[in-house]
Amino acid sequence: MSVSPDFLDYVLEQLSPLGGITHRRMFGGVGVSRHDLFFALIADDGLYFKADEVSRPDFEAAGCEPFKPFGGDKAMSYWSVPLDALEDPDEMRVWSTRALDAALRAKAPKSRKR
Repeated sequence: MSVSPDFLDYVLEQLSPLGGITHRRMFGGVGVSRHDLFFALIADDGLYFKADEVSRPDFEAAGCEPFKPFGGDKAMSYWSVPLDALEDPDEMRVWSTRALDAALRAKAPKSRKR
C-alpha cells in the first residue's frame, strides 16, 4: 500500500482549497483529515473517500470501487474517487463534500432505541 511522494503532493494540492487538510502515514498508506475529521485514504497511489448508505450509490453510479486492503470480499467504507475528480477542482469539491458529509454522519452520536 505504498504512496509515492508525487501522488501524495498532488492529492494534497487538489484538496487544499477545502482548508484545514492534514495527513498522516498509517499502515503503509496515508490518512487524510479536515479539521480532525478523517475522510479519505491514499493507498497504492489511489485516493479513496469515505462513503456510507447515503453516498454509496453515487460512487457506484460513477463506476468507483470499494477499498479492499486485504483483497477478497472484505471492503472498507471507502471508495475510489472518479478520475474526473482528480483532474477537475470543481468535481473534487463535490466528491470531497460527499466524503466529509459521510464522515460527519458516521461520527454523529447514534440514537438509542428504547
